[in-house]
Amino acid sequence: MKPIRETIHHLLNRHDFKERYEAMKRDILNDPHVQSFLRGHDVTDAMLNRHLGKLYEFVQQSKHCERCSSLEQCPNLLKGYTPHLIWQGKNIDVQYERCARKVQEDERKKQQSLIRSLFIPRDMLQASFDKLETDDLGRIEAIELANTFASTYEVGKRIKGLYLYGSFGVGKTYLLAAMANELAQRHIASFLVYVPEFVRSLKSSLQTDAFQDTIEYAKQVPVLMLDDLGAELMSSWWRDEVLGPILQYRMLEHLPTCFTSNFDLKRLTHHLAHSQRGEEEQVKAARMIERIVYLATPIEMKGKNRRIEM
Repeated sequence: MKPIRETIHHLLNRHDFKERYEAMKRDILNDPHVQSFLRGHDVTDAMLNRHLGKLYEFVQQSKHCERCSSLEQCPNLLKGYTPHLIWQGKNIDVQYERCARKVQEDERKKQQSLIRSLFIPRDMLQASFDKLETDDLGRIEAIELANTFASTYEVGKRIKGLYLYGSFGVGKTYLLAAMANELAQRHIASFLVYVPEFVRSLKSSLQTDAFQDTIEYAKQVPVLMLDDLGAELMSSWWRDEVLGPILQYRMLEHLPTCFTSNFDLKRLTHHLAHSQRGEEEQVKAARMIERIVYLATPIEMKGKNRRIEM
């Protein structure tokens, strides 16, 4: 779109300037919004001529808003902002405010910023309870508990998370993502991480500031969600130096933590007790399970493998 001043300058340099100028002035003054604004103020012809550029800007930008089809295609000087005429002293000016589409988009981005995730598929972050299928009876209880948690939890409130376990493809990760989105709509931050890749990335960042920053964030975020616990290569370092301190901190601070796993607690205990080096530490594994049970309510999810259908 041509700048307002360029349009006015073009008119001033035409041989039929006077006719064009008067026609433009009539169009501006016939605009109902301009008429409504001028009726409330004592405006002289000299003032009108002096501020005709501002009135022209308002009319043109307003027309764009009336024909708006999407925020992405907004041609206004300030994308996503709609003009309003204001009176400042004895001057007419144009003030811009966010349009309804811009407000909605900003709110969406703000909500998305509350969901921090690592190694979770992008499309999974669009999950919602409205899209969840309840055709499997084995999923209904888990969905109801997850929905109750996400819709009622308040920061500082002492409440247990969920330990969702079951076979592949029954929708455990999707349910966590739906919870994260519901919490974001209520302005509550969450951190959703895919555990196997999380472990690998932490190992690669051991000597950097990013390592400690990530650990601290996992400890302190209002709602932590650990996806696919038990699918990682078990090591005493991960169990004792990373997972243990995170869960211990969250337990002491009463911060809810949610988990998904293919293992029930008995099989998870076996997994946590045996490292890839062949070490067996039942006591440490049992201590870890105690923390998980303190933080989350175990609930089994059953049903068909929805990944195969996709």
